[in-house]
Amino acid sequence: MGAKENAAVGQLLELLEARFALRVLWALKDGHPQTFRLLQDSVGHITPNTLNTRIKELRAAGLLIHDGKGYVVTAMGADLLKRLNDLPAFAGKWSTSQAKIATAKKPAK
Repeated sequence: MGAKENAAVGQLLELLEARFALRVLWALKDGHPQTFRLLQDSVGHITPNTLNTRIKELRAAGLLIHDGKGYVVTAMGADLLKRLNDLPAFAGKWSTSQAKIATAKKPAK
């Protein structure tokens, strides 16, 4: 990967590392518009100020818009979510491996 690609990946990861950024996008993955309040409920445990900040950042990044009915991901946001579709399967495998590691580390009685 070249320097340009590394920089682009770094910028994207910086955006997505912000608290709740991925959760906001993930909550919109079904493509249905969500109002601010519904989006807040979908994300869970997010303050209105934090949600407002994430929305502004994701809109500025071209990943999210408000279509009059609510917030939805843009074509670019949908493309990112499509690329993250394997995340649930990976998370399940990872969680199982973590449980096995934790079990293996427990001292015998």
